[in-house]
Amino acid sequence: MYPDDLRYTSKHEWVRSPGEAEGSVRIGITHFAQEQLGDIVYVQLPAVGDELTADDVCGELESTKSVSELYAPVSGTVVARNDDLDASPEQVNAEPYGAGWMIEMIPSDESALEGLLTAADYRAQVEG
Repeated sequence: MYPDDLRYTSKHEWVRSPGEAEGSVRIGITHFAQEQLGDIVYVQLPAVGDELTADDVCGELESTKSVSELYAPVSGTVVARNDDLDASPEQVNAEPYGAGWMIEMIPSDESALEGLLTAADYRAQVEG
């Protein structure tokens, strides 16, 4: 449910390193987050080229239950976004760690990933 090869934030984002673009990381929301939100019907993501600051709001997820914010897990530049979510936001529910990814960023400081939660730490947070 929480892959060991990912890093996590306390706000329920995951980070996979490396991403598709050289030097990038891929970002999405966790299984726990999508489960809490319910059926996702709309995803608003930052634009390619946007500069994001860690912990700042960078997007929005709308579900049948509520609206939730997406937070940048690290500081850096957006180099890709999952435009497939415009037409198929339900991919976030179906495959939160696969086709439901949201953005790719090039971190301004790669060591920032070390400060994120491990799968065991995140599991303890959501189960505790």
